[in-house]
Amino acid sequence: MTTIEVIKQNKIVAVIRHANEQTIVPVLEALSEGGVRVVEITAETSNVEKVIRTAVKHGPGDVCIGAGTVLDPETARTVMLAGATFIVSPTLNTDTLTLTNRYDVLNIPGVFSPTEIVTAYEHGAKMVKVFPANALGPNYIKNILGPLQQVQAMVTGGINLENMNDYLKNGSVAVGIGSSLVNVNKLKTDEDYRLLTVKAQEYVAKLSELKA
Repeated sequence: MTTIEVIKQNKIVAVIRHANEQTIVPVLEALSEGGVRVVEITAETSNVEKVIRTAVKHGPGDVCIGAGTVLDPETARTVMLAGATFIVSPTLNTDTLTLTNRYDVLNIPGVFSPTEIVTAYEHGAKMVKVFPANALGPNYIKNILGPLQQVQAMVTGGINLENMNDYLKNGSVAVGIGSSLVNVNKLKTDEDYRLLTVKAQEYVAKLSELKA
């Protein structure tokens, strides 16, 4: 299964900020146990390449690990070498797309307008991240996908348990969820990690409503 197929199948991408080499594996284990098995570790994390290597080497084998907040080709290369299997950006950088396409690594650039979406696809994007999605809401996704039906859109920005399915119903193929799911700074005890698993289970259960 390709990376894009994994993301579309799982639908939830957990955005992990400010983890370190000690916390990343317990976070991944808690999420995996709860059924969330696609994550992006953001590039502004200190020593992000070491965190990603630790995640890839010691984390659960069923978790697909990408890198987020990738702003340029240099950062993309660093996280790819560390083992990231996909790249997510808040902005559109065509040079980064050129690099990732060269190595056949999925790049999900950040876009907002229809023009940015088309530009991303013209430069080889196979999926885009509409960000910040909450600025205009689920109906915006439906409206822009009307004339751009070939677009595979993940949405990020203000996504939570209450509105996640609204975006998916309106055409998003995946959602990126940050602090409303994972807040590393609040994970201090075993109970905190257990509650993270419970929260992940709640998100996965919410997805089942779409199928129903």
